[in-house]
Amino acid sequence: MAKVRDIMQKNVITIGNTKKAQDAAVILKEKEISFLVVVNEGKPVGIVSERDIVRKIVADNNESQTTPLETIMSKKFKWVEPNASIESAVQKMLNNNIRRLVVLDNDDLAGVITQTDLTEFLRSKILINATIENIESD
Repeated sequence: MAKVRDIMQKNVITIGNTKKAQDAAVILKEKEISFLVVVNEGKPVGIVSERDIVRKIVADNNESQTTPLETIMSKKFKWVEPNASIESAVQKMLNNNIRRLVVLDNDDLAGVITQTDLTEFLRSKILINATIENIESD
């Protein structure tokens, strides 16, 4: 059975919790990504997404250069361990209506897993199963 560690993204882009919303927006744009893990002394303390910036900065007409990241980030983020099953990660994402999970190994950031990672995994499984069925039917 596949585990989260098998499909998680290990190179996670992070940002310090003392930065401003503008700093996060610049990184999101430069890296062409949709979220950052917010860290304090190397430990994850939250997540900030494009959605947070749109809803809490742009829509409320706040100044991104002066708004502390800690005021707009999601502090109660969901996480899984690297050895968790992919099925349990999917269930956690569905139950909480979220698109990404932080992967923690003894409170240390080990990676992230997103809907895209899960979709790619499922696609490859479907293709493999279809190939096996075609071989068996010949």
